[in-house]
Amino acid sequence: MIVVNVKENESIDKALKRFKKKFERTGVLKELRGRTFYVKPSVKNRTTRLKAAYRQKMYAEENY
Repeated sequence: MIVVNVKENESIDKALKRFKKKFERTGVLKELRGRTFYVKPSVKNRTTRLKAAYRQKMYAEENY
């Protein structure tokens, strides 16, 4: 459970912003979106390999 202590003389907007940042860092929303439909393990592995290849390509273009 996420706890955000509101400090004295702190606006609700700032506290809400801190809450949103903490919530985003936990990855709950990302996991929920990932569970909306089933992805076969072979498809999941293929996408991870493609993403890794893309990252390597971008890194190589940037540094070499």
